[in-house]
Amino acid sequence: MLRVMTWSVAGLTLLPGAALAGSIFYAPPPPGEDAPAFSGEAELGYTHLSGNTDSQTLIGKSRLSWLSGNWTHTLRGEVRNVTRDDETSAEQYLLSLRERYDLHERHYLFGFGRWEKDRFSGYDQQLTAIGGYGRHVLDGERHRLSLEAGPGFRHDHVRDDEDEQLGLLYSALDYQWTFSDTSHLRQELSVEASDENTTTRSVSSLTARLNSRLALRLSHEVKHNSRPPETATTHTDHTTSVTLLYTW
Repeated sequence: MLRVMTWSVAGLTLLPGAALAGSIFYAPPPPGEDAPAFSGEAELGYTHLSGNTDSQTLIGKSRLSWLSGNWTHTLRGEVRNVTRDDETSAEQYLLSLRERYDLHERHYLFGFGRWEKDRFSGYDQQLTAIGGYGRHVLDGERHRLSLEAGPGFRHDHVRDDEDEQLGLLYSALDYQWTFSDTSHLRQELSVEASDENTTTRSVSSLTARLNSRLALRLSHEVKHNSRPPETATTHTDHTTSVTLLYTW
């Protein structure tokens, strides 16, 4: 089991406000009435340990969102790299484009394409396309819950083996509990099921705002593949991080 822990005070995040900030790869909340037409987000975590153990950890994330009528367009990228004693133990890249079209009140349609490359997953790369329907079940000041589901397709380029084309059934949820004026808990979860395997992704986070521009976030990400290729080093990846966020 691969575990990556990063404690960082070098995070940088551009957040357009609660309406567009937050969701990493699941059901994004609807944009608020005062949401900017274009917004961005970037986050960087880095640690370096030397002495008995020489290790480095880099986690970078970025996202751009722009609005056009009922459409919300989101472009997201991520990179993770961990080395210990000059040996790489984790190397992951992700690029995703997501489209959302708001329907009547709490209903919306969505579609996204995603490219992933994980050096130790057993796959050389994976291409995924998913579309479907979403609904905001709760949309209050304290509690917010969004659910979405739909079909999809994934192309797996398996290292040292034949490529695979798989049909998917996708479902996801995004829950946020705002328990004070400055803090909230969030749970995001998605499941992509195929005849070959099931991939589950989870992000749990606690965000506490320090002032009007700074916030501290503790998060734990889990990715689990029920049946990865034989060359994979593990079924489950964990990433725990503490990040200082700067917003404007």
